[in-house]
Amino acid sequence: MTTAPRTSQAMVIWIVGLAVYFVAVFHRSSLAVAGLLAAERFEITASQLSTFVVLQLLIYALMQVPVGLMVDRFGPRRVLLTGTLVLTCAQLSFAFADNYAWALSSRFFVGVGDAMTFVCVLRLVNSWFPARRIPLMTQLTGVLGQLGAVAAAVPMTWALSSLGWTRAYLATAAIGAVLLVATLIVVRDSPQARTTAGPLLGLAGIKDSLWASWEHPGTRLGFWMHFSTQFSATVLGLLWGYPFFVQGQGLGSASAGLLLTIMVLSIMGFGPAFAWLITRWPWHRSTLVLLVIAAIAGMWALVLSWPGTAPFWLLVLLVVVCGMGGPASMVGFDLGRTSNPVVRVSTATGIINQGGFFASLTTVALIGLLLDWRTPDGVTGYPAEAFTWAMSAQFLLWGLGALQIWRYRRKGRNRLLRDDPDLWSRQSGRPVPGT
Repeated sequence: MTTAPRTSQAMVIWIVGLAVYFVAVFHRSSLAVAGLLAAERFEITASQLSTFVVLQLLIYALMQVPVGLMVDRFGPRRVLLTGTLVLTCAQLSFAFADNYAWALSSRFFVGVGDAMTFVCVLRLVNSWFPARRIPLMTQLTGVLGQLGAVAAAVPMTWALSSLGWTRAYLATAAIGAVLLVATLIVVRDSPQARTTAGPLLGLAGIKDSLWASWEHPGTRLGFWMHFSTQFSATVLGLLWGYPFFVQGQGLGSASAGLLLTIMVLSIMGFGPAFAWLITRWPWHRSTLVLLVIAAIAGMWALVLSWPGTAPFWLLVLLVVVCGMGGPASMVGFDLGRTSNPVVRVSTATGIINQGGFFASLTTVALIGLLLDWRTPDGVTGYPAEAFTWAMSAQFLLWGLGALQIWRYRRKGRNRLLRDDPDLWSRQSGRPVPGT
């Protein structure tokens, strides 16, 4: 196979994998515009409705390590096919669900299928693209895949109003069926084989693989990078952004929607820029992430301390800076890739991918608890003062994450010096000590 056909084949395989991830995010987010209809259809309360989101995120996070182990064992193609099949069947089930228990179980399996996509696509990127292009392709995968959340808004709103609940969700399941066939035909694990398989691991082998991945300070550094950078934008986009802008800052619904759209555009814009930076200066990947954390925390401090409601231009700056957190979280995967051998890279990716989602779940819960605590009985909606308290909970996670990043970047650099002094010297620009 010549270089040109292999490059074009790599792009086709990546596009199909990206489409699966895009649709997984679409499925994950499709309930966002159907909340009121779901509450009416299943006759549930607001807290029961929020359980859909919490359950999906929790299952997604808990599945990351098992999925990473499966990808290392069975190859990304098989796991991606399985995830696509589970997602499609789950959406098909959700289309016909007519009670809360049935709907909740369907969303449980949406979370399972969703969890089996992203790690697979990153493994395909690592197998099909040269090392110098992997950071860019990783950023593009994360950025373009997340557009599924944007795509879920307008099309699903139209479909639900025009086609009704069942036919709208049947249409989304049909998209998954088409991608299942495309994945089966197009995707190959590597240029050398359609499907690959790692060594058979018993319980002892799984334990050793997990420990070897987690033991490496590069994996832990990647975990805390993902933990510290992703959650603020995720919390805004997934649940609390709209209430904060409308009730906490007194904006109209159109302005709140515009701010959330700007945040998505910010995520898209910073992705390629960060990929170029970490490719050019890999030694300073953790420095870039620490600067992003400082910028996000600084903008939140300014907005929350502003007398009265913050001006619109400051809220625009807030969402733009928060959008930097998405691409910054992807830097963690680059640490995992360069810190682990290829047979463990998906396991390490799964471990790292848990960080941001656990942080998001924690933040969502803390904000909800603090809002309830600071809202007087009998008051409709949440007062601005309650949002100031609630959104300040984020500083606890940034503080913890920044401290851990500082610790593990030192350990990671010392480990690199021990394992590969020449690479340490090239990346740091300093001579190896003692030479």
